[in-house]
Amino acid sequence: MTLNDIKNIWCEKYRPQSLNEIVLPADTRKVIDSFVASKELTNHLLLVSAPGQGKTSLAKIIVKNILECDYLYLNASDESGIDTIRTKVIGFSQTKSMNGDIKVVLLDESDSISSEAQRALRNVMEEYAGNTRFILTANYKHKIIPAIQSRCVALNLNHNIPDIVKHCYNILKREKIVVDDAQKKAFVDLVKSNAPDFRKIINELQRYSVSGKLEIPHQDIADEFVSELWNNIKQDVVEARRFVIQHESTFQSDYHHLLKMLLQHLYQSNIANTSKRESILIITEYMYRHAFVADHEINFFACMLNLSKLLAS
Repeated sequence: MTLNDIKNIWCEKYRPQSLNEIVLPADTRKVIDSFVASKELTNHLLLVSAPGQGKTSLAKIIVKNILECDYLYLNASDESGIDTIRTKVIGFSQTKSMNGDIKVVLLDESDSISSEAQRALRNVMEEYAGNTRFILTANYKHKIIPAIQSRCVALNLNHNIPDIVKHCYNILKREKIVVDDAQKKAFVDLVKSNAPDFRKIINELQRYSVSGKLEIPHQDIADEFVSELWNNIKQDVVEARRFVIQHESTFQSDYHHLLKMLLQHLYQSNIANTSKRESILIITEYMYRHAFVADHEINFFACMLNLSKLLAS
């Protein structure tokens, strides 16, 4: 992929490079503004939110633009073992910077770090706090051990819908995309259905703007797909799986989003309340499992199997 290709990808083109460009909840921005005023990071930070909300961008803005300090960046999903802590993290943390300023270790996706490595990290954070601060990002706060959480100021980056709508509409304007009145509701619905994942929303908007005009398919298409899927689950779950795989483009192979679509369809259906409650519990269980499993399609198939079993009883 060339540099021009990257520049043509909206989520990269509009990746925030400064504090003014990033969308933040009001309480989080207040804390970040205090760093700007003092040019100091007095505590370790834990940035938490669902994927695609700018945790990594904010962390890099803090170290590059606000603190302007020496920093070590590690993607913990690639380097999650205790050896990384013992070699790279300790090696960087135990030395002072050339100008005597605080250094920062930026651990991206830190909820991927093993429990053993997290326990070692806890000790490093405490021992070298005199000259090194840590900024951790995580999708799932509960995967960070309490001993690390207690040593950090936790900031939640979850955004509200109006802020996402405003930001994404500005991107469409900058790209000179025509949005007619008929598409405005579809635009807001697209944001709501994919929120809070900024990255996915921007990718979806680019996908539907290739003609220079926003052309989001009518919601009826998605409704018809989920309705037919639900009927297949009731009648033949093996056929239901085949149907899902054949129509992956309808939901962009995003099985977590498909679970949300199925949940919403079920919530609005007129099936008996007892079956509805049990079905919703099954779907929400598999939405939770989605974060941990290796194969999302198999996870969704298992959900369909359980729903089919419930409906047959």
